[in-house]
Amino acid sequence: MSWVASERYRVRQAPAGLALVQELINTRAIREYAPDLLADHEAAERWLTGAAGEWARIHGLDSPDCALSPSDPRALRDLRESFERLLTTAAPASGTDPAPGAAPRPASGRGVTVRLAPDEAGQVQLLPVGRGRGWLESALWSETLLAQRAGTWPRLKICRNSECGSAFYDTSRNNSGVWHDVRICGNAANLRASRRRKRIRAATQGEDDRESEGTPAG
Repeated sequence: MSWVASERYRVRQAPAGLALVQELINTRAIREYAPDLLADHEAAERWLTGAAGEWARIHGLDSPDCALSPSDPRALRDLRESFERLLTTAAPASGTDPAPGAAPRPASGRGVTVRLAPDEAGQVQLLPVGRGRGWLESALWSETLLAQRAGTWPRLKICRNSECGSAFYDTSRNNSGVWHDVRICGNAANLRASRRRKRIRAATQGEDDRESEGTPAG
């Protein structure tokens, strides 16, 4: 098993169960060459079965029942948007800006149920409960809480390239990364910015030339 959505982007993987949150966001369609993995019932159920199985493998637990109702794919897409907002409205790393187009409102969601149980070593675990969409919501919010408590949550980010939008885990020392891959998204963004500056300079130069031509000689 693997995180199939995130692997499409070839992103740096978030540690342990936090990768489930990253995986949900990365189910989005990637422009023309990769589909939305939550587009319909069959695709969404197939994705959830794989993702829940990978989560269960990491935690040494049995896979949950991943059956979905006909209305669940739409609900999962809404849930994905909630987590995107949660990431893009989180405090950005020093010297960086939120992702372009990020909604400035916080994520919201219904309450979920979790179970507290000791493991074999006597350590209390926060375990998701339910089936299908209910299980996923429980797992996602549980992992979010654990990551926030562990301090790893701020390193889960959405690529600042608006044409990408993948979720990646920032492993830089000062947590300053903004691109999922600087060679791909960083260079593309810098090229667009360079072209934009050249157009502005050209337009400004043109205006200066026209003004100069219209000024009588002294």
